[in-house]
Amino acid sequence: MSRITLTIILGTIMTKKHLFIFLVLGPLLGIFAGGLKVYYSIAIWKYQGPEKTFVIKPGEGFSKINHHLATQELISSSKLFYRYNKINNSLSDFKAGNYIIKPGTNMLDIITILTTGKGQTISVTIPEGKNLFQIADILSAEKVTDKESFIKLSKSPDFVSSLGIPASRVEGYLYPETYHFAKNTPAATVIKTMVNTFNNKTAEVDFSKSKLSKHSVIILASVVEKETGASFERPQIAGVFHNRLKKRMRLQSDPTTIYGIWENYNGNLRKKHLLERTEYNTYKIPALPIGPISNPGLESIKAVLSPDTHKYLYFVSKNDGTHIFSETYKQHRRAVNEFQKNAKNRKGKSWRDLNKK
Repeated sequence: MSRITLTIILGTIMTKKHLFIFLVLGPLLGIFAGGLKVYYSIAIWKYQGPEKTFVIKPGEGFSKINHHLATQELISSSKLFYRYNKINNSLSDFKAGNYIIKPGTNMLDIITILTTGKGQTISVTIPEGKNLFQIADILSAEKVTDKESFIKLSKSPDFVSSLGIPASRVEGYLYPETYHFAKNTPAATVIKTMVNTFNNKTAEVDFSKSKLSKHSVIILASVVEKETGASFERPQIAGVFHNRLKKRMRLQSDPTTIYGIWENYNGNLRKKHLLERTEYNTYKIPALPIGPISNPGLESIKAVLSPDTHKYLYFVSKNDGTHIFSETYKQHRRAVNEFQKNAKNRKGKSWRDLNKK
């Protein structure tokens, strides 16, 4: 074999090796290097700055969250952060709140922190029977939302209608529950959250059990909620109101009268208030008030749907959180004299005594 031929053969072999490296090993090495870079960015790279509070505002979308994370240098790559969350279908899993991001946090940690919702949220409990004005005070005191905005939206017919509520106020549908909100959450978001909770809690309730419409059930439940602090009395009191409605008697409920004048009420119910005709004063109108007067819990709603069967038409407080029930007005007057006009039976008693039983 000539030297020239050998040179050609060796050249061909070397060319094939280069070609193999170029066509096969090169891309594989590139993919491997790219994979290492992605792995480094996701799991190895760590935030090394000072401890920060990262805020996700209610209703804020992924693109803004991603942008703010990148701007504050809490993640290594906004593009990679987007692609990773898209592949894992977690773009919509990020929850509003205030989050503490510590040095040494990697991208996977960031995702876990922001999607589990374990941030600096405010825990606020709305008790059963509070009205929208009282709830606004509670939320404002806890710095959850603006009081005036909350009241304004709660009384906005257009906004209330958009929530699927057949009324001019959201009253009755702000479900009493413990909520977790970020500081300064928009009032609309707070209201929608509470109404959604109402819808979820009542999803299995059979409102067809009553001859009343669903909204009327909520109205009556809101009255029952305000009339007693004794849970065991709710079906009995609901029965009284059902009996009165059947006879077309006025409900004559003090809480309804108070609600009708709430924004001008100083805490002292007078005879002139009982004589003032409002759409809520059941001393003057022979029907349910125009809307709910508070936000009832599930038990009051169930009490209206399944009231006790009896002949009672009246009840009066025994000054300890419970009531005495009567079938006739004569019996009722006797009970009023005994428990309300007899100072001896009022002294030292309070509805707070219920907690001692």
